[in-house]
Amino acid sequence: MSTLTCVKKDSSLSRALAPAEVLQSVFTALNRRNISKAVDQFADEFTFNDYGLDLEFRDKGRLIEFFQKSYELFPDNEVELLAIFECGDYTIVEWKLTATHTESFGSLAHRFPIVIPGLTIVQTRSGKVIRWSDYYDQLKSRRGRLGAFFEEWIES
Repeated sequence: MSTLTCVKKDSSLSRALAPAEVLQSVFTALNRRNISKAVDQFADEFTFNDYGLDLEFRDKGRLIEFFQKSYELFPDNEVELLAIFECGDYTIVEWKLTATHTESFGSLAHRFPIVIPGLTIVQTRSGKVIRWSDYYDQLKSRRGRLGAFFEEWIES
């Protein structure tokens, strides 16, 4: 994995590294299925956007549910960090997600391997995530069922 760092003239190198360390901590916790530790890295007021599924979370309880459901539907879900760029309070990471999607056809089940590239942009403040945005191809991800679980119906 490669890391590029942008250091502003008025910031120290140790200050510039903190956002990437926070982001790496979240991904490491999620890969270890330690959802609580991952969500603890988020500020009390945050926004988590999954643009592949067109979902937004601002509540830690719902974010925990999202990660739990993700591991329920894709138990072998794993994210590999490929490259990191950080500048000030922002960090961008390129990643690759691998998982297996199982489809049932009557009494038969077929397993589809999933390998998708993605990008996450994170903004931190005081060592906590305040904005997280994931970008990837929803169709290739086969995560539509996950997104459907969190869709809120609006009645007119």
